[in-house]
Amino acid sequence: MIHPSSVVDPSAQIGANVEIGPFCVIGPDVVIGEGSRLNSHVVLKGPTVLGKNNHIFQFATVGEDTPDLKYQGEKTRLVIGDNNVIREGVTIHRGTVQDRGETTIGDNNLFMAYAHIGHDCVIGNHTILVNNAAIAGHVVVGDWAILAGYTLVHQYCSIGAHSFCGMGSAIGKDVPAYVTVFGNPAEAKAINQEGLKRRGFSAEAIQAIKRAYKLVYRSGRTLVDLMPELDALVSECPEVGDFVTSIKASSRGIVR
Repeated sequence: MIHPSSVVDPSAQIGANVEIGPFCVIGPDVVIGEGSRLNSHVVLKGPTVLGKNNHIFQFATVGEDTPDLKYQGEKTRLVIGDNNVIREGVTIHRGTVQDRGETTIGDNNLFMAYAHIGHDCVIGNHTILVNNAAIAGHVVVGDWAILAGYTLVHQYCSIGAHSFCGMGSAIGKDVPAYVTVFGNPAEAKAINQEGLKRRGFSAEAIQAIKRAYKLVYRSGRTLVDLMPELDALVSECPEVGDFVTSIKASSRGIVR
């Protein structure tokens, strides 16, 4: 099921029931899991491991060298899980030896047209990068996060689980879990209540997350002062834990 116009390196490992359309280029040290589908004009370079049942659309470039000036051709990796959709023109770069040496992407993600994922990023599961969203190197994106169109994320930032980054946001600090941000520079606006409802969070959990959010963003008090109250909320409602943990783990400071 490989179109005769495509170029596939002899060392590439192609799983069962893989479809490779016209004019694709599959380089050495590439593994493509069973059931995956590549439309026309896809470039897939290695070392890259692509899991099962992924769908890559035309003109995407996956597993390319990073343009980071520190990169000197070292044999770094890209590892992608299962059931991801990578739309037209998406670019995903491998890692660098100065960091993890690997860019890692989980399962069930949707990367829409012309999104970019830089070197050494870690992307969770069920995330969405809408058209032209771009994340620099060393960025971590938590499960179920959504980056709307033209969102830009500075290197080393962390985007928390279940967060929502509004269209055109410019993010230079960490976004805590559950938080909705907008603007340039991005500012926190509320919790991602609609997203939490869709994912089955109870009304009680959502109210507890709101209380934690208001403590951090509306009380005017310092995080150090607030931590005992936030930890108490985690004891009452475990779902608040992701919010508090993402704040404690922040190395760049959180979006305000």
